[in-house]
Amino acid sequence: MVLKIFFPTCCNTADSGLLIGRWIPGQDSAVVLAVIHYPFIPGQVKKYLSETQNQSQVDLAVLGSWSLPKDGQEGMDSFLKDLSTIFPNSRWLQLSREIGKRGFACQVVHNRITPPDPAQGGTDKKDQIIFIHYDQRKVMLSQLHPIHEESPGEESSELRAVFHTVAQSGPLFLLDRYDEGPLKLTHWQSEGREASIVVELSKQASVPLCIVLTWLVSLWQSKCFRSYSPGLFFRTSVKMSTCVQTAYRTNHFQTVFSTKKATSHMEFMRKANIFVSFLVDMSLGLLLVSWLYRENHISQLANTLVPVADHVAKELQELLEWLMGAPAGLKMNRALDQVLGRFFLYHIHLWISYIRLMSPFIEMILWYVGLSACLGLTFALSVLSDIVALLTFHIYCFYVYGARLYCLKVYGLSSLWRLFCGKKWNVLRQRVDSCSYDLDQLFIGTLLFTILLFLLPTTALYYLVFTLLRLVVVMFQGVIHLAIDLINSFPLFAMGLRLCRSYRLAEGVKFRVLCEEPGTPLHLMMEINPLKCSSVLQRYRTPTYSCYPRDSWVDLCKKLFMGELIYPWKHKTTKTD
Repeated sequence: MVLKIFFPTCCNTADSGLLIGRWIPGQDSAVVLAVIHYPFIPGQVKKYLSETQNQSQVDLAVLGSWSLPKDGQEGMDSFLKDLSTIFPNSRWLQLSREIGKRGFACQVVHNRITPPDPAQGGTDKKDQIIFIHYDQRKVMLSQLHPIHEESPGEESSELRAVFHTVAQSGPLFLLDRYDEGPLKLTHWQSEGREASIVVELSKQASVPLCIVLTWLVSLWQSKCFRSYSPGLFFRTSVKMSTCVQTAYRTNHFQTVFSTKKATSHMEFMRKANIFVSFLVDMSLGLLLVSWLYRENHISQLANTLVPVADHVAKELQELLEWLMGAPAGLKMNRALDQVLGRFFLYHIHLWISYIRLMSPFIEMILWYVGLSACLGLTFALSVLSDIVALLTFHIYCFYVYGARLYCLKVYGLSSLWRLFCGKKWNVLRQRVDSCSYDLDQLFIGTLLFTILLFLLPTTALYYLVFTLLRLVVVMFQGVIHLAIDLINSFPLFAMGLRLCRSYRLAEGVKFRVLCEEPGTPLHLMMEINPLKCSSVLQRYRTPTYSCYPRDSWVDLCKKLFMGELIYPWKHKTTKTD
C-alpha cells in the first residue's frame, strides 16, 4: 500500500509539534495543513480544531507529530509519540527531519485500540510512503480546472480533493505567530497575514455604492419601459446597435453592482471580467473624447462627412446611368431598364437634397454624438454603426427594391415551371402534388413564363449590383460589431491572471523528483500547470447579444440566389403581427 503525504513547503523548517491536516476520504492520502508548535495544551488544541472545523466545514484532525531536533529538546520524539493516545487515530504519523538533510524520516504507528478507518486506508501492512511537497499559497489561491468535463455523479479525484481541502481551510491560516494566544502555528501565513488597507477600505465602501448604483439602474429601466410600449421598445432595440449595447450594459451593471456575493468561482470570474471590461471600455471612450474635442477634430470630421456623402451619391448616379445604357456590352430590356433607372435616380436626388438640408447641422449633431464616448468606446462604435446605417439608407432601399423584384420573378418562374410539369405546391401539406391543368391555364402560364424569363436578366443585373453595394456596407458594420463584441466578451481579468499569476488558473499538476536519499521515502515536488490561453478564452468568455445571423455560408448563398433579404436578418419561421 502506497501512502501519499502532501506536505507544505512552508513547514519544512517548522519547530517540533503536531501535524494538523485531513485524511482524504476513500484515498490512502493525507494532507498536512499546519504544524502546532510545542509547548501546547492538548485540550486547547482540541478546542481550536473544533472551532476551526465549524468555520471551514473541513474534517480537521491531528495526523501525527513533527520533530525537528534542537538543543534542549532531547526526548521530544518519545513525548510526541505518546500523544497518539490523546488524539486517537487508526494511524499516527511520526515525521522527523535531521538538520543538514533534505529528506524526512517517517514512521507510521498503527493504533490497535481504534479500529481501522476505511477513509484512511487503515491496514496492518507496511506502508510505502511518498512525500509530495506543495506550495500552500499557490494551491490555496488556484482553481483547478478539469481536463475533461466530469459527470454529476462522478466522484472527485484525489488531486481535486487536495485542492479543495487547502482552499476551504482558510480559517486555519488566520492564526499567525504574532497573535497573542496559547497556540503557535506554522503555515503559509504564519509570518503575517496578507492584507491591504486600500483593499479593505474599498470593500467597505463598495457595499453602499453598489446599493445606490443598483437603485439607479432599476430606476433607469422603469423609466425606459414607461416611456415606450414593450413592443415598440423591443423592435427599436433590435434594429439599433445603440439600444442593443444599452440593454447589454444595463444587464452588466445589474450583475457587477449586485450586493449578492459570488457563490462560485465562475460567477466571481464573470463579475470580474465584466468589471475590468467596463473599465477598459470607459478608458478607451475617454481617450476618444479627449481626441475628438482637441484641436477642433469635430469640425474636421463634419467638413469631411458631407463631401464624402455627396461623392457616394454621385458615384451611384453614374453607376445607374451606366446600367441604363449597355453595361459591359449586355443587351437589356430597354423599357424596364429605363423605368428602374429613373426610379432609382429619383431616390438619389431625394437623398442629395436631404444631405444638403442637414449639412448645416452636421457639426452640432457630431458634437453631441461624440459625448456618447464618455459611456465607453462600445457606445461610440454603436452610434457609428447607426450613423452608417442612416447615411447608407438609400443603398439599403435600392437593395430591398431589387431583391423584392428579383425574388418575385424567381418564385414566379419556379411556380410556372411546376405548371409545365403538371404539378403544384400544396400549401396545407407543404409538399408538391400532381395536378391537371386545362389548355387555357397552360397558355397563360406559357405567356407569363416567357415574359418573366426575358425580363429576368435586367432585374438580376440591378439586383446583383445593389446586393454587392449592400454587402460592402454590411461588412463595414460587421467589422464595427466585431470590435464591440471583442471588448464586451474578451475575458481581460482571466487573461491577466493567466499572464501575471498563472497558478491561479490551473489545468493540472506535474511532479519532479525533489529528493531520493537511501533510507528515506521518495520526495516529489508538485508544480501547477497553468491553463492554456485558448482554454481561458473558451471558459471565461462573456456571452454577448450577437446581432449576426447564425446561418451557414450555404444558407446565406442560397438566400442571396433566391433574392431573400439578408439584413435585417429574419428567419422564415418568424411570425409578426
